[in-house]
Amino acid sequence: MAFSHLASSLVLLTLTSSSLLFLQPHPSNANSLIDCHFNSIYNFGDSLSDTGNLIREKPIGPTTAYAKLPYGETFFKHATGRCSNGRLMIDFIAQASGLPFLNPYLEKDADFRHGVNFAVAGATALTTKVLAKKSIIDRLTNSSLKVQRDWMSKHCIIERDCMEKQKTSLFVLKIGGNDYSFAFQEGKSIQDVKKLVPEVVAAIISGVRRVIISYGAVRVVVPGNFPMVCFPIYLTLFKTNNSNAYDKHRCLIDINNLAVYHNEKLQEAIQELKTEYPEVVIVYGDYYHAFLWLFDHAVQLGFNGDTTQKACCGIGGDYNFNPTNMCSSTVPVCPNPNRFISWDGIHLTEAGYKRIAEWLIDDMLPKLQCYN
Repeated sequence: MAFSHLASSLVLLTLTSSSLLFLQPHPSNANSLIDCHFNSIYNFGDSLSDTGNLIREKPIGPTTAYAKLPYGETFFKHATGRCSNGRLMIDFIAQASGLPFLNPYLEKDADFRHGVNFAVAGATALTTKVLAKKSIIDRLTNSSLKVQRDWMSKHCIIERDCMEKQKTSLFVLKIGGNDYSFAFQEGKSIQDVKKLVPEVVAAIISGVRRVIISYGAVRVVVPGNFPMVCFPIYLTLFKTNNSNAYDKHRCLIDINNLAVYHNEKLQEAIQELKTEYPEVVIVYGDYYHAFLWLFDHAVQLGFNGDTTQKACCGIGGDYNFNPTNMCSSTVPVCPNPNRFISWDGIHLTEAGYKRIAEWLIDDMLPKLQCYN
């Protein structure tokens, strides 16, 4: 299954949690976060929110595709390092907060007055050293969550009012899926990968605790993971003729069960952290249900019902995805990405991210306790 090529694909995945519930559409107010009066956002994560760190960290290599069109074609009209055709969820969250897009930390002379994006595509919750001891290799980046936290420390040394600013800042930590993706890439079984969950969750919670203690964070969003087992890459690589292997959404059940386990443990850990820091608002970002809402109501939301599991930028197979010939300047792009949920078989289109961000903002706003 061409696993040698997947260093630039499987590692960018995120898994999920929670049960499969039918979700009704609900209204969204994309500007509602303005009520929180955030003056800055600090984001830690992976390819779901990287706005340009990886292409600066490693300008040469398999990830250079993210530095070229068609990536970025829809909104920016040029590639920015975002793993999509346009904006990401963190971009929509920033806009809904009345803030500019977050500049990547590795961008020289960037404006960080309204926050910093530390996310790096391919980043893991566990350090590369810890993963290596388990024979799991990070082939994209060494910038794990710990590295990103260290970047935050350096940033605060330079910015003298950093601690004071955190009182009116939003922190977002979305990471952990790539730890499992690397493990699958190395050929490990679902049972072996499941053993990673407690350590991955502990690393995420350690990161949350660090931003609270070291940086004075008072509002933190810790998202769960998408049901990525519904995405073209997994559906292609683990395709089977056994119809019982798929759920009603045509997603793979066994891998999804691993994802459910991860997010259940993450939510349990968040509840414990809330008890430990009752003065801090810690919100679980329900990426899982947000995606299912999008997936279940794709047609009424303007997406093509025949392409909910097909990549817009891709070629070949049932899902328009080929792990040896992925999205690039030489691969066909669908004529209207706004009708597709999946951009390159691994990441979402801007239209998909926008709808999910709207759902998330509505869901998170009351939990963030932004009282005027």
